[in-house]
Amino acid sequence: MNADGTNLPKMEDERSEAFYSIALMLCPGIGHRGAKRLVDELGSAQAVFEHRKEIPALIPDASQRVCEALDCQEAFEGAKKELEFVEKNHLTCLTMQDEDYPARLRDCVDAPVVLFFKGNCDFNRSHVVSMVGTRHASDYGKQFCADFLRDLAALCPDVLVVSGLAYGIDIHCHRGALAGGLSTVGVLAHGLDRIYPYQHRQTAIQMLEKGGLLTEFPSGTNPDAFNFVCRNRIVAGMADAIIVVESAEKGGSLITSDLAIGYGRDCFAVPGRVDDAFSKGTNQLIRDNKAALIENAEDFLKAIGWQTEDKKNAPVQREFFPDLSSEEQKVVEILRHRGDLQVNSLVMLSNISFSQMSALLFQLEMKGVVRAMVGGVYRLLK
Repeated sequence: MNADGTNLPKMEDERSEAFYSIALMLCPGIGHRGAKRLVDELGSAQAVFEHRKEIPALIPDASQRVCEALDCQEAFEGAKKELEFVEKNHLTCLTMQDEDYPARLRDCVDAPVVLFFKGNCDFNRSHVVSMVGTRHASDYGKQFCADFLRDLAALCPDVLVVSGLAYGIDIHCHRGALAGGLSTVGVLAHGLDRIYPYQHRQTAIQMLEKGGLLTEFPSGTNPDAFNFVCRNRIVAGMADAIIVVESAEKGGSLITSDLAIGYGRDCFAVPGRVDDAFSKGTNQLIRDNKAALIENAEDFLKAIGWQTEDKKNAPVQREFFPDLSSEEQKVVEILRHRGDLQVNSLVMLSNISFSQMSALLFQLEMKGVVRAMVGGVYRLLK
């Protein structure tokens, strides 16, 4: 116990934010939304623990039970053990404070406060799409994945393809992306000490070179059924759009699409035969106007408004731009040097408040200097 009467580990003993983010995740009774809100309200996981006794005063509707839940020695011990695993296996630990954390996901109310990653990938590139579907993929569904991703790679080669490494549509999406030279990330429902299903191990290894494996679960976590439901919100939240290739009338793919719609993401579905059990879900999404119908990559790119290799947006002559304020010019310079960025990344890089940044981006849009893209991403018009 420390001199102040708390059970917090000494600051110099641990790498602060990564350690405390893992510990917060491991505290029983906090939950995804609770942990995310605590970090949002207090600014960091470290601050959550440092000010845990003051939480009822700082967050009016927080109960004393939150303070008690945060006083968890087992969580600290688990965090220390997990950091050792991360270092030993050369993994990346991403917290809410890290610039490399998926910015689109960060905006979701139940985003994980910490993620573990193995691979080589930029989660915050301009174009990210999630593709999901049934584990009982038909030849039609498999062929769609191959054709769609081949054409998508030719038309929009910087896209990141996200799926769940599961049987069926998921693994065919990953393999189709690899075949086209696209980056692809598998979001796992277990820790990075295993690959499930084992049959997909070779594909997973290939993904590490240009993409990788992502999870919120610490090592030793089994691929239990509930974890797949939790995993789905990451698949839904870290992309600009979601494509459902094949789905039965009920299933994980429809859960993921509902989550994506709730996050404000664009949803697309591939139509199938009316008598096909594993097209009932996609046809229903289209019929209920929850998803736009797509038949190929060109349909998708046209609907979402992404640039393609052979159809670039006409350049805007900078000399016709009106004079910019110093703050507007600062935003322009960041976008010029860093490329497309999500609004939270702009806030962090510019040290400008969120409310002021929103006003600046609106003015820059009105002046024809930037364009708002899907997922809260802003692009400098050149």
